[in-house]
Amino acid sequence: MPQKHSIKSYVLDGIYHVYNRGVEKRLIFLEDQDYRVFLNLLKEALIHPQHLQQMCQDDTLTNKRRRDRPPKNFSESIHLLAYCLMPNHFHFMVKQCDAHSLDKFIKTVCTRYSMYMNKKYKRVGTLFQGAYKAVLITEEPYFLHLSRYIHRNPIDLFASLENAYSSYAEYLGIRHTEWINTNSILAMFQPKKLPFLRNTTTYQSFVESTDPQSNWMDGIMLDDDENEGTAGYDIDRYRRQL
Repeated sequence: MPQKHSIKSYVLDGIYHVYNRGVEKRLIFLEDQDYRVFLNLLKEALIHPQHLQQMCQDDTLTNKRRRDRPPKNFSESIHLLAYCLMPNHFHFMVKQCDAHSLDKFIKTVCTRYSMYMNKKYKRVGTLFQGAYKAVLITEEPYFLHLSRYIHRNPIDLFASLENAYSSYAEYLGIRHTEWINTNSILAMFQPKKLPFLRNTTTYQSFVESTDPQSNWMDGIMLDDDENEGTAGYDIDRYRRQL
């Protein structure tokens, strides 16, 4: 039987929760540079092509000047609404503006990152545990609470959530990133926009609230065995296994 959410339903203008983790739940980010390389791959895939030409042409995989064709760009077909990178998995919330680009986008980023990891750590084989999972979001409350779930995912790893490897700093206005689209979610916090937000005045209070009504998604398991916790991972031991 196929894994839950491994068979995707791609639709025009669909909003998806996309996630995947390391094979055998191993780490996919071992140090700060790994996070930065992954984010740079996202940037190259999502930034407007005109601005991509203005970026430094150093190839993140080889550290050599790029003279061949640029990486695939999805700025017109994929909008990244929210993300977080965890030591052994990642979460994206994306809007697919056509009916077929999501699969190409995820495979492009993850393949390039796997090449980087295999080269840097002299490893072989797959980095991720099978195909990524993608859940089509069809209900407005779930759409909003999913962004909260994603931004709260690193809560046990950082004293302040805005310092996590996530898009939360963009939502707080601390950081401004062209290829992160915050408008759709932040627009919901206009006065009287949504009845269930009547006691919440800002996105920050919505995310960081301990109100039980705000926490209804925190206990949801995203897959049949989707325990993504990082407790018990020894990075030095993992490096020896590579």
